[in-house]
Amino acid sequence: MLFLETLLANPTYFFTTVAIVVASVMLHELAHGFVAITQGDDTPRISGHMTLNPIRLISWQSLIFLCVAGIAWGQMPVNPTKFRWGKLSSILVFLAGPLANLAIGFLLIELYKLSSMSALPVEQPKLLLLAAQINLILFLLNLIPIPPLDGFQVIGEIIPRFQSWQRSRIGLFMLMLLLLIPAFGSSLTTVAQAIIQDAIA
Repeated sequence: MLFLETLLANPTYFFTTVAIVVASVMLHELAHGFVAITQGDDTPRISGHMTLNPIRLISWQSLIFLCVAGIAWGQMPVNPTKFRWGKLSSILVFLAGPLANLAIGFLLIELYKLSSMSALPVEQPKLLLLAAQINLILFLLNLIPIPPLDGFQVIGEIIPRFQSWQRSRIGLFMLMLLLLIPAFGSSLTTVAQAIIQDAIA
């Protein structure tokens, strides 16, 4: 079932999820950009991508694909030749995005714990858990060693011969195939939910 179908079935859930995914992907990309700048590369700032404008960080095509299929991707241009520590800087930059989502996920879980003990409406804590789950899914997804995901970029810095995959379309085809398999998405969701339940317990 396409994600777009939930617009009619549950419009509140649809727009809430879209908003959370957009914010989470933006923070993911901004984390890449921020660390790149600390490593000596001013490309993210010069290109105008250190902004809260979702169109600069996600693009119209990604936003449309998000509304239709529930999947989005971001963009943060960097120039590794400017990194002061070479491969180490590259690894730090590539890990920054997923680690930002991981940190956001656990922060939202802590906020959920606090809110669940307060007099907030029932839906408020549920919203925090949904946002935490989406951020943990982004963390897990981006660690997969398939181009163009961050996990592949990290492995490519450690084992250079893997970088040849980046120039082929095999990796992108494999990624799209995985994302279209319902069981794959369900597995990521299950793992994210297990992390949340373990953190709450």
